[in-house]
Amino acid sequence: MTETASTTRAPDALLHSLAPLLHAWLPRQRWFAGKGRRVTGFTLESATELLPLDGTGPGLLHLLLGVDQPGRPAGSPPDCYQLLLGVRSQLPPRLAPALIGRLRQGPLAGRAVYEGLRDPRLAGLLYERLRAPGRTGPLRFHATTALPPGLAPRMLDAEQSNSSLVYGDSYILKIFRRVSPGANPDLELPLALARAGCARVPAPVAWFESGAATLGVLQPYLRGSRDGWRLALDALADGREFGAEARALGRATAEVHLALADALPARRLQRAETRSLAAAMDRRLHAAAQAVPALLPYVPGLRAVFAAASGTHGGGTLQRVHGDLHLGQTLRGSDGGWAVIDFEGEPAKPIDERRRPQPTVRDVAGMLRSFDYAARTHRPWNADWATRCRAAYCTGYAEVAGADPRTDPALLRAYETDKAVYEVVYEARHRPDWLPVPMSAIERLSAAL
Repeated sequence: MTETASTTRAPDALLHSLAPLLHAWLPRQRWFAGKGRRVTGFTLESATELLPLDGTGPGLLHLLLGVDQPGRPAGSPPDCYQLLLGVRSQLPPRLAPALIGRLRQGPLAGRAVYEGLRDPRLAGLLYERLRAPGRTGPLRFHATTALPPGLAPRMLDAEQSNSSLVYGDSYILKIFRRVSPGANPDLELPLALARAGCARVPAPVAWFESGAATLGVLQPYLRGSRDGWRLALDALADGREFGAEARALGRATAEVHLALADALPARRLQRAETRSLAAAMDRRLHAAAQAVPALLPYVPGLRAVFAAASGTHGGGTLQRVHGDLHLGQTLRGSDGGWAVIDFEGEPAKPIDERRRPQPTVRDVAGMLRSFDYAARTHRPWNADWATRCRAAYCTGYAEVAGADPRTDPALLRAYETDKAVYEVVYEARHRPDWLPVPMSAIERLSAAL
């Protein structure tokens, strides 16, 4: 392993020249978490030339960029984003949609700056760098196996909080856009599951990082597989049941939970911890009701759900979990087997919080809510379809885990309620037309007791 001296020259002048372009470009990116708040400034955490910026040919500039915005808690650092910028004297027409702008000043004055991941040459360079573990400036590259050379890249355009590249239909590289110190669960947990021999999760084969922050993870690409959300919608459209698939998915979830409990520390959930979890849910409900007044009539019933969970004796396992499990985080292969992906957790939450042990019913509740969402996309609303899927999923989970999540319903109901409250706030802010989906669950859950 060798370290290449590639930290870019004149970083202050470079940032000053880039700032006007980034002020306009960053807020338009779907992975930018600070939408709706103005950008007041930038801090350059690091700038690394992955491909030298000399000459007229393309260069690849890696930035870790602090973004200042109002409303940040006092004393907390600005959000840090990972950018991979292409630099060319002349931008080919095929890359015109990737253009960020042309620099008017600074060390790269006159050159075009663009989204580097959309340039196959630069995207391929990143893969080749992963094939050769070592250091490039502050960046460290790791690999667990020898990777084949020359795989053609393509960028996925799916709506998500990160960016993904597929190489030759063999591997997929997830690049985390918003980064923070600490091991990202989307690397940490799949590595632990691979060591435990769990085949339900694609094992990382390479990754790169800077300091304590995980920047990107390369995993096998499950060619020919389809995500659970699309499969569920197809079943609804065709008037088919989804119970067998839901039951198999419940079994797969339980296998992942058991493997995580074996691979990483796990213990029994105590009564005091249950009270603390329920109190946090109650606080989130209070904040949500202030933000979305439609919740206010249901608050007494929802608080009763959390109070019932608070009064339970504990039990269950407190361990690492997926943290954001739903149908879209699952893939069904051509052989009918299910895989679980995207262990990052909820990206808006701090990494320390996402890495905290949780009851396994949190994941179960997330999947139960996902069945409701799928059923609501069908006209007319097929509530019974969702009910049967939910029951089949829990049955499959119990067949592997040895305990049915429905046999001690208070905490499961509380987590499902907490998830529905979160969904209400999200939909009210981003997709008002979808607000009836979680509100129907709010009505049902508030009347459950």
